[in-house]
Amino acid sequence: MVDILPEDTPLWQSMETAALEVLSSYGYAEIRLPILEPTDLFARSIGEVTDIVEKEMYSFADRNDDSMTLRPEGTAGCVRAVVQHNLAMTPQRLWYMGPMFRYERPQKGRQRQFHQLGVEAFGVATPDQDAELIALSRQLWRRLGVDDALQLEINSIGSAADRARYREALVGYLGQHRDSLDEDSQRRLETNPLRILDSKSPDTQAVLDSAPVLSDYLDAETQAEFAELLSQLDALGIAYVVNPRLVRGLDYYNKTVFEWTTEHLGAQSTVCGGGRYDTLVSTFGGKETPAAGFAVGLERLILLIQALDITVSAPADLYIVTADENAYRHSLPRLDALRRQFPDLDVVQHLGGGSFKSQFKRADKSGAAWALVYGDAEVANNQVTLKPLRAEAEQQTIADAELESFLANYLAAAQSA
Repeated sequence: MVDILPEDTPLWQSMETAALEVLSSYGYAEIRLPILEPTDLFARSIGEVTDIVEKEMYSFADRNDDSMTLRPEGTAGCVRAVVQHNLAMTPQRLWYMGPMFRYERPQKGRQRQFHQLGVEAFGVATPDQDAELIALSRQLWRRLGVDDALQLEINSIGSAADRARYREALVGYLGQHRDSLDEDSQRRLETNPLRILDSKSPDTQAVLDSAPVLSDYLDAETQAEFAELLSQLDALGIAYVVNPRLVRGLDYYNKTVFEWTTEHLGAQSTVCGGGRYDTLVSTFGGKETPAAGFAVGLERLILLIQALDITVSAPADLYIVTADENAYRHSLPRLDALRRQFPDLDVVQHLGGGSFKSQFKRADKSGAAWALVYGDAEVANNQVTLKPLRAEAEQQTIADAELESFLANYLAAAQSA
């Protein structure tokens, strides 16, 4: 569990702002969910024999001796809220953002407290909903400048009946090669054999090369829906790879599953994953409701932005330098008026005093475009000196009354650049 320091928060804020703009443009509304939920909520939804429930959840008994869990993912809580508040009476497009918790081995891109953006849609059973979710995620990658670094992998895991038929065939095949499987896969053979498909063991993958293929066990309706989804992705110009071994690690998925992966982050290659979960609402006591969604690992998205050396956050526009206490007090009402008049202007006021030399060092380090200087002469004559910190421009001293026009032109030029 790590701190996000002030030097990193501008990148997080820019990413969050981009996500909000994209989600709003698609008509998705924010829902804010508890971090703590009853343990049974996750055991029922995720699956009692999954790694998350068996090994990774932070669970404890509260003062009433009820078992509670810090949320390891967001979909279960979102579905619980939809059922509890009768939101599924009409189609819903929802999103949430915040910390999740899993007791895992910490490494780059994998933390015990991590953050996710979750996007969930309820009430539409047809492939156009899946296509919209994938298109929305692609739009976010474009907005952040990482779209060329991500690849879409997609699969259909069919209905529960499809998977039951496939599971029988898969267990029969893998049982003949049990000794060649890694230890985790041998255990999963008895509990959750479909998870063996995404084993990272080379020996297990070699065994799987000749294993039955899930797509051969899908019914005609599911195959037609998957074909229609791929057709819509083609129409949207979204490239994809059909990965027959993609199953995802949560039991509630059915039909469509997908992941956005990258080659820039080493072993932690999955940045976003999701799919359809049409039975989860009824599992929690609601009316049977089709649903689909995805989650973005925000730490991994940040790492990808940094790996690609993308700048998504802008530095301050103005840094205010003052000669002494009198100049500082002189500047305060003027800066307050500027902030009201130009809400898009980022203004940093130097605090704590110090020499001009030390203040200009701070101004340069801030990344600001201009320093606004109030010295003795400026205070006496109701003027301000504008010193360029980045652009090839001349230092100039102007009347206070002219500053409004200067800043209006500066913002117009910045917006058109």
